[in-house]
Amino acid sequence: MSHPEAAPTGVIHDIGYRGYDGARLTRRGIGTGLYTHTLRGIFGFGRAARSKVVPLGLAIVMLLPAIIIAVVTVVIGGVETPLPFTRYAMVTQGAIAIFVAVAAPQAVSLDLRFHTLPLYLSRPIHRIDYVRAKLAALTTGLFILIAAPLLVLYLGALAAELDAGTQTVHLLEALGGAALFAVVLAALSALIASLTARRGFGIAAIITVLAFSYAIVSTLQALVALDAGDPGTAGWIGLFSPMTLVDGVQVWAFGAAPSTPAGPPEGAAGAVFLAVAILVVALCYRAMVRRYRKVLL
Repeated sequence: MSHPEAAPTGVIHDIGYRGYDGARLTRRGIGTGLYTHTLRGIFGFGRAARSKVVPLGLAIVMLLPAIIIAVVTVVIGGVETPLPFTRYAMVTQGAIAIFVAVAAPQAVSLDLRFHTLPLYLSRPIHRIDYVRAKLAALTTGLFILIAAPLLVLYLGALAAELDAGTQTVHLLEALGGAALFAVVLAALSALIASLTARRGFGIAAIITVLAFSYAIVSTLQALVALDAGDPGTAGWIGLFSPMTLVDGVQVWAFGAAPSTPAGPPEGAAGAVFLAVAILVVALCYRAMVRRYRKVLL
């Protein structure tokens, strides 16, 4: 004689899971959120305390010379600041190179290493949106790093009662140069960082490209301009380093004194420097987009 099976005694417990009923971000909103998150991460905000040491330490290194120059300007006076605004980025390029070498892998390489890209793309955001958000955040971080000391120099000049109109023009010129430095260095560094999932490799590669290219170019310029007596040819050599490339644009566009042994030749050469800078950014952006189209999820 068969016996009827007992009714199931299992119990479904409510452990707190529930659906999301709030507003969902659009593609643009997600891109903006990714931009903000990346920018905060570049300066170490939202990360462990030790992650803030390098970016904030380099920010202090960038500000200290500007503070000293501003104090000297107030004490000594004169008609101009001891250091032209447009030369500040070239003088502090070591700190800038280290900053972008650390920031670019933080923004890009870690997502490749920990395979977090699929999490971003699980929402209505495209790969090109990811690239644009990362480049925009890195560019913004670099611009803040370079522009902040310029504002300190400007305030020092005003406190020293230098001509306000002249100093304002100098500041705007330097900010234009800072923007170009930020765009070029961010595009190049982000591309290099996107080629490796190892943060250390990315840092080493970026520093190598920036430091060695400048060292080689400036040495060749000095040899050609001073030893061979050919400043025109020496000026063209500046096209082959990101730092001297942007400095050449500043010399041409703003009439600034070159920070290298030779600036771009007179005439239309400065326009060539600007065109090459734009081309470098465009090619880096295009290469980075192609790179992320091939990244496996």
